[in-house]
Amino acid sequence: MADRMILGEGVVYSTDSNETGLNNNVIVCGGTGCGKTMSIAEPRILETMESSLVVTVTKRRLVRKYSGLLRKRGYDVQELNFINPSESDVAYDPLAYIRTAADVSFFAEALVMADPRKEKSNADPYWDAAAISLLSAEIAYTTMTKSNATFADVLALHRQLKVINLGGGSEIKTTLDDKFAKLELLHPDCFAVNCWRSFRQLPTRTANCVFGALNVMLDTVFTDDVCKMIAEKPRIDIAGIGERKTALFISTSAVNPALHSFINMFYAQMFKLLFEMSEKRSDGVLPVPVHVLCDDFATGGRVLNFPEYISIFREKRISVTILLQSESQLRAMYGAENMTTIINNCDTYIYMGGMDIDTSRAVCERLNRPLEEVLYMPIGQMFIFRRGQYPITTQRYNILENEVYIKLTKAYEESQKKGQERLEALRKKPSVLEVAPPPDLKGIA
Repeated sequence: MADRMILGEGVVYSTDSNETGLNNNVIVCGGTGCGKTMSIAEPRILETMESSLVVTVTKRRLVRKYSGLLRKRGYDVQELNFINPSESDVAYDPLAYIRTAADVSFFAEALVMADPRKEKSNADPYWDAAAISLLSAEIAYTTMTKSNATFADVLALHRQLKVINLGGGSEIKTTLDDKFAKLELLHPDCFAVNCWRSFRQLPTRTANCVFGALNVMLDTVFTDDVCKMIAEKPRIDIAGIGERKTALFISTSAVNPALHSFINMFYAQMFKLLFEMSEKRSDGVLPVPVHVLCDDFATGGRVLNFPEYISIFREKRISVTILLQSESQLRAMYGAENMTTIINNCDTYIYMGGMDIDTSRAVCERLNRPLEEVLYMPIGQMFIFRRGQYPITTQRYNILENEVYIKLTKAYEESQKKGQERLEALRKKPSVLEVAPPPDLKGIA
């Protein structure tokens, strides 16, 4: 039985693509405070019964509120917490999913290019290529020389690297030359050695710049807390997301670009692994559909190859809901052509109002209405576009009248109240250790 998709008041669709003939990709544009989270994101979580769900949240209350409900429905619920890594249920160690040289190159590129600052950079792509080559060499060397390696081992190797300026010569000298020379004796044409040769052929000053930029990026993304999480927490089973009912909440901050880079790397690697997993199956699809819900999608940076991935999501039983403030945000992230590709591959487009003129004009063209009807639309009104049917004008979904939501909110508020009471008791009796009880979900399905 497929999940339902609630898009607005009285507008509900099945997520069975065989039944609807459409993909389940949804793009939502609406200004701050228009209700994207409560009217689109939360109903999607409420209606999830059969599909796996991966949710990026900047509002952590959603994790606390819906975890118990999803567990009751038979979900394996996990949280990847980048705000407070010590509170994370699981860890994301990129090295755990690297098997081939192609995997190394893909991840190195995803890491280097995930930096949101590159969206507005006019730097020569040569610098990014050089950084990708250096990081690829370090990753490949680590996986070839150390069993059960983690990304912490890659970082340890990187911290040993120093470029030595001896002057003259066609190649630079570094503190890692001996390590790669030994590897070259055993595997003279391996991927790690070839990438290392590329880096060593750089001029000394250029090599120092590339190394320095990569060093800053790694230290920014892989903080001590993140490295500790990688070392201490169990790894996410990405394949399991497509094999059994899983709800993965990814908690992030809307104002920390370093976290965005890490999450974008995770998404790039997750999509790649899910595609490869489905390709190995005789039917070519995932056993369990996977829906990715991206709240505040534009607060992050670019996900590597996302425009290409979204074009083939449907055939693998993958779908995505993208919440934006305007189309302009998407253009800034991916460029005009890729923005068009992403929008064209979303069979559902929802507009909830906003002040962006370009987005309003685009909606006007879809509606064939004057600009003022869109630009000055009433608060709470929305336009829903579904491929193959005329646009729908309706009101945003009032989740406050949903019976399950009412019961869930009541249980959540009661648990928060009890937790606060216990916290006050702890302050009065610091020797007493108590844990706030989870919400009582009896009678909520």
